[in-house]
This record gives sequence, structure tokens and C-alpha cells, in this order.
Amino acid sequence: MRTLTGVGSTPLSGVGTARWYRPEAGLTLPDRPDPSAVDAVAELARFADARDAAREAIRDARDRAAERVGEEEAAVFEAHEQFLDDPELVDDIKAAIEDGTPAEHAVHDRFAAAIDQFEALDGQMAERADDLRDVRDRLLRALLNIGTDAEADDGAALADLGDLPAGTVLLAERLTPSDTAELDPDAVAGIATVAGGRTAHAAIIARSLSIPAVVGVGEPLREVEEGADLLVDGTDGRVVVDPDAESRAAAATDAAPPVTERVATADGRPIEVAANVGSEAEIAPAAERGADGIGLFRTEFLFYDREAPPSEEEQYEAVTAALSAFPEDRVVVRTLDIGGDKQVSYLDLPDESNPFLGRRGIRLSLDEHRDLFETQLRALLRAAASEGGEGLAVMFPLVSRLEEVDAAAEAVESVAAELAAEGVDHAVPELGAMVETPAAAFLADRLADRLDFLSVGTNDLTQYVMAADRENDGVAAYHDPLHPAVLRAIDRTASAAAGTDAWVGMCGEMAGDPALTELLVGLGLDELSMSAVTVPAVKNRVREIDSAAARDLAEEALACETRAKVRELLDG
Repeated sequence: MRTLTGVGSTPLSGVGTARWYRPEAGLTLPDRPDPSAVDAVAELARFADARDAAREAIRDARDRAAERVGEEEAAVFEAHEQFLDDPELVDDIKAAIEDGTPAEHAVHDRFAAAIDQFEALDGQMAERADDLRDVRDRLLRALLNIGTDAEADDGAALADLGDLPAGTVLLAERLTPSDTAELDPDAVAGIATVAGGRTAHAAIIARSLSIPAVVGVGEPLREVEEGADLLVDGTDGRVVVDPDAESRAAAATDAAPPVTERVATADGRPIEVAANVGSEAEIAPAAERGADGIGLFRTEFLFYDREAPPSEEEQYEAVTAALSAFPEDRVVVRTLDIGGDKQVSYLDLPDESNPFLGRRGIRLSLDEHRDLFETQLRALLRAAASEGGEGLAVMFPLVSRLEEVDAAAEAVESVAAELAAEGVDHAVPELGAMVETPAAAFLADRLADRLDFLSVGTNDLTQYVMAADRENDGVAAYHDPLHPAVLRAIDRTASAAAGTDAWVGMCGEMAGDPALTELLVGLGLDELSMSAVTVPAVKNRVREIDSAAARDLAEEALACETRAKVRELLDG
């Protein structure tokens, strides 16, 4: 038995048979011809056709990913499509072709340079190199007229990634987001990669699929032979070669939710551990993992991939289905959050130069799309009066002004009066706001006076506090929720609500990282909501925490001047 170490990405364990995935084996380029022999016009046409084919494949991958893991995770493929139109990439490739370089070589060369630039950087920006590889490989497959199968060392073709044999532990140099989105979680017992990080898009998709994963194992992983017995421990970041019977037995029990009851810290402070849900398909797995309800029910999935908005009845049925799955727990529904990176074609959203700072979230609901907002509120208030509806809570996204909260609350009252006049059963649920903007953090005390709860959305809060577009790779190094400025915004929010009747939660990747649980408890959060797969690990971590020690840790983190110091503190 031999143990390799890496970074645990999905906190589950699995045992199976090693199968290597080497997509590069099928992407061997032909020898370069003499530039004078290259028909530049024909090569430019081939490149144009390859872009069209890649675009279609990316859109298909986005649709499949949205259906399987949710719209939020599938959004990465929209960024992939943008790479196809990036003038720096496209113009350079065309220029190389016009100088006598065949299209496949021009694509390979230009993407190689871009990948090298990303990998020279730290953190999430380096991990975005995998997204470039994904787009590059789609273009090369189209240009070389080959499929997606890859060759294994022994010459046998590796099966299509969507149809791997049961009990496969997939090994690779790295996996792209589209590779990972193809995997069948019922067949794949685990993933281990030589390179990669926990916040890479492929790792996020693997978590959404509940596939045990360890990334960044390094060169020792290459020594693992095809067909070897492996255990992948995504909690402790271990890959065990030829695991013994005891290790296998421990991994086999990991599939069951370890904690189904609510939990408290070692000194008795209760912490709610809920799940983020982005589609109806995610509701049952969240319940199976022991989530204390739903802390973020993203309603956007109801509006995508259709010709017109969902009806009131469709929305009512989706929400009541979630309530039925968690009859004793809270279900927090976020009202429609579109705009920015979330577009809906039939709504004709405004074309803005900086959509993340434009009309999105509650701004659109109170203005251009008031009709959609009121229809959604009708469905929600009706759901609040259904069986189990007392657990419903509704929160408004991208709040930055008190006037918005007041207007939203007035809309709720107006819809309630309308339903009453129609003789329709309804109830007013808990109302809350997402804290995603610095304005909301600064106004947290006033928001807590008006509302039943606040929920910190760390992805957007980090983006706005750091003035760093989370989709802009040029500033990816700034997008770190552990930056002291972001931590202080979280602390300010929780402190402002302390002593009031309002509770404070958090949703996003940060909430689902067990390594950060003590810090978040110390910052005063009452609820943590995350990908369902991480619920058991976070619950177990909560039980180990002493509240006083957690607060001391938080105070030390808040005193740090750089994110590097915060990470050093947490790693220590």
C-alpha cells in the first residue's frame, strides 16, 4: 500500500480501477510544411469552420452541464465561447496563417503562449489555463477531424468519458471543465490529477457531481499503472495505491451521509449547514447528504433554455417540491437574479458596457421586469401557505440601497393584498437580502432592522469589494475571499446583525470549504450554505470547533494586512 498526497477537492472517498485519460495522444500535429506551400485562404477558411464547430460543441456542453450540475456551474462554458472571439487570440492566429502557418499549428502556438502566461501567475488565474486548453483542444479536434476519444499507453482506446466502466478511477494530467461535465458519477469512483487546484472549474464541477477528487498530486501520480487498485480520499487529499481491506471498508461507508441531524459547535452553539440548489435535480441529493434545508435556491434555472418565462404555476410547483423535500427545514429562495453574467435571450436585457455594475438582480425586478417579479412573488406567497410552507424564506439579490428593500417589501405587501382579494391562500414568508455589495455591508445594521435575515454572497461580494470582475482573468489574482478587506466586510455584516432578530448566513464556495469553517464560525455566521457534497464534511468540522477559539482566530485574521498572511494563519 502506497499513499500519494494532493489537494482534496470533493470530500468523499471512492475505490476503483485506475484508467488513464490522455487526450493529448490524439492531438498529434502533422509536420509543418514550408510556408510557401501553405494556401492561406484555404487555411483561414478551415480556421473559421473550426471556430463554428467549437462554438457549437461548447454550447452543447453548456446545455448538458446546466442540466446535470446547474446553471451556475455551466456558466464557465459561456466564458469558453468568449475565448473564440477574443481578438488577441483570433487576430494573432489569423496573422500566423497569413504568414504561411497551417491553421492547426497557428492555433496550437498561440494558445500555448496564452496558457504559459496564465500558468506563470498564482491562484485562480493559473487555474484558468485549463479553460484555454479546453477551447484549444476543441479547435484542434475540429481541424484534425478527430473525435474526443484518447489513446491509453497500451494502445487501447479509452472509452468515451460519458460511458466509462463502473468503478473507474480516472487519472489524468488535468481535466478540463468539459471533460468533467461528461462524467457519470454512478460509474466514476474517483478522480486524481497531476495538476490542478480546488477552485479550478473542473474541480467545482466534480464537486457538483459528487465525484471524489484529489487534484495537484504531482509527478508521483504518473507512476500509477493502468489497472491498479486505487482509493481516492477527497477529504484528506490522499490517493492510496493497492489499499488494504480496512481502508476499502472505510471508503465504502463514506458514501452514506455521516451527519443527518443538525449540529452545534463543541461548546453548544448551533450552526445551520444548508445546501445551494440550482436545479430540481439537485434537491434530492441535498436531502440525502443531510443538508439542513436549502440556503440558496437559485430560480434562474426555471427561466433558461426556453422561449418564454415560466408561468406562476410552474414556479409554484418548483418551490413546493423543494419544501416537500425539507418539511422540517428552511428553504431560502432567491428571486430572479439575471443580468451581468446571467443572460436570458427572450428578455432582451440591456447591452451595457459594464453589466456587472449595471441593471441586474433586484434592480431589474423593480424596474424593467416588474411583471416577472410580481408573478414570482405570487408563486412564492402561495407556496408559503402550502403544506410545509412555513419554512419558506425569500431573499432579494444585489441589494445596494435601503429604498430597494423597502420597494421589494411593498411589492410583497401588494401581491399579498391582490391574492387576498382573489381569495387565494397565501402567506408572507421570511424576507432577507443578499449582501453582495459594499453598500449592503455598510448598511447591514439598517437592513437587519428591516429584514428577517441577511445572506452573504461571497462570489459577488469579493468581486465588488476588490473591484475585480470574477470573469476577467487579468484580475483573477484579486478575486480571493480571504483578502482582509472581504473578511472585514463579512465581519461588519455579522456584527451589525448581532443582537437583532435577524440571522446571518453565507452561500458560495467559501462556505463549503471545511478548512474555512472555524474562521466563518468565528466571524459570527449562523448558517453556511454550500454544494450538497460538502455538507457532511462541514457538519463534522462544526462539531470540533470551540466558539471562543474560533472568534480568536477570526480576530487574528481580521488583523492581517494581506491575504498571504491570512492564508499563512489558517495553514498554521
